[in-house]
Amino acid sequence: MRIGELAAQTRLTRDAIRFYEGLGLITGRRLANGYRDFPPETVAWLHYVRTAQTLGFSLTEIARTGEALRGVSDSAAALSALLEEKIRLIDARMAELATLRAELVERVGTGCPLRAVAPDAAVSAAGRPRGDRSTQPAG
Repeated sequence: MRIGELAAQTRLTRDAIRFYEGLGLITGRRLANGYRDFPPETVAWLHYVRTAQTLGFSLTEIARTGEALRGVSDSAAALSALLEEKIRLIDARMAELATLRAELVERVGTGCPLRAVAPDAAVSAAGRPRGDRSTQPAG
């Protein structure tokens, strides 16, 4: 199938298809006249790529997924395992974001959001309390 037909069936632009081809996500052979010719299963794969992107997968992850699924007899189980791993990564990121959010809320409540929460306890790399401008070494 030529790129125009593939674009029509997937609702992707020709440029997007060329981009995916450049990344190695899809492969097409060149005909004698220079046109690209893609196998019919490319339509399903491109639908998968778009769906995976909406689910938060990067193109790099999608490429690895494709490699992981090649030659697997039970692709549904393999894909489920990949999705479960993505869920674990999302859960870990959500925990990080919750911690970050709590820190931001605490700083908003201090009245001076960018100042250290306990400025008296902050120590410079030289071992002096922050704000101490003396040239004497700590010690």
